Amino acid sequence: MTDTSPPRSAEMVIVTGMSGAGRTTAANVLEDRGWYVIDNLPPQMLVPLAELIERDDNRQVSQFAAVVDVRSRAFFTDLREGIDHLRDQGWRPSVVFMDATDEALVRRFESVRRPHPLQGEGRLLDGILRERDLLRDLRSNADILLDTSGLNVHQLTAKVREFVGSDDGPDLRIAVMSFGFKYGIPLDADLVFDMRFLPNPFWNPQLRPFTGKDQVVADFVLAQPGAREFLDGALALLKPMTEGYLREGRGYVTLAIGCTGGKHRSVAMTEALAARLGSAQIRSIIVHRDLGRE
Repeated sequence: MTDTSPPRSAEMVIVTGMSGAGRTTAANVLEDRGWYVIDNLPPQMLVPLAELIERDDNRQVSQFAAVVDVRSRAFFTDLREGIDHLRDQGWRPSVVFMDATDEALVRRFESVRRPHPLQGEGRLLDGILRERDLLRDLRSNADILLDTSGLNVHQLTAKVREFVGSDDGPDLRIAVMSFGFKYGIPLDADLVFDMRFLPNPFWNPQLRPFTGKDQVVADFVLAQPGAREFLDGALALLKPMTEGYLREGRGYVTLAIGCTGGKHRSVAMTEALAARLGSAQIRSIIVHRDLGRE
C-alpha cells in the first residue's frame, strides 16, 4: 500500500547497536551538533516521543535522536514495530547501528571493569554473543552500519560525525564570556584573561554610565596601549589551541575575559575578540555574565 502520510517536519535518528560499541559517543556528537537527544529510551516510547515533538506548534525541535538499548526479545519487537509505525505515519527515521568485533568489545568492557548487561552468571563473551544474536536482524536492516573496532575515542568521534553528525554547522563553539573579578572567576572557564592592565573607564565620569557594548567605551578601551596587541596575541595563542580542539573532537570551550566589575574593559574586549574568532569551523558565542550588576 502506498504511503500517503505527509512527511514530518523533524528529522529523526535512532541510534542502537552493541553495548560498548559507541552509542554514547554517537549521542554526544549529535547533541554537540544541536540535536535533541534522549538516551536509553525504551523502544515503546518512540512513537509517543515523535507525536509529542510533532504537536509542538513552535517547532523548537527540528532534529532529534533516540538512543535505544535493546536488551531483550520483547524490546527488539517493540523497536521494530515502533519503527514500522513511524514510517506508516510519514516519519523517515534513520537507524544507525553501532558495532565492533567481539575482541574489541571484550577489551572495552574489561578496561572499565564492568559486566556486559546480558552476561548474567556467564562469561563476558557469553553476554556479547547473546546480544549479537538478538540484534542480528536489526543490524542487517539498519540504514547506517558503523564499525568502531580499533578506534580510540577521538577517532570514533570523527567517524561518527562523518555518518550521523555531518552538517554545515561549526565543529567548535567558543563561549567568550566577560566577567567581573569582584564576583568571582567563572567555574566553567577553560582559559582566563585579565583586562585589569588597561585603564578603567569607570574613573572617567563621561564613560562611567556606559558599558563596553557602547562604541564610546569600546573606542576608549581599544585605543589604550597594549589593547590591540593583546587581541593579536590572544588570537595567535588560540590558533594552535583551537586546531587541537578540532582534532580531538572537543565541541565546546569557554574563554573568560575579566576586569574589576565586568562592565567596561572585559565587555569591550570580549566583543572585539569574539568578532575575530568566527570561521567555518568555529562559532563564537558572546556571554556577558555580570553586565548590569552595577
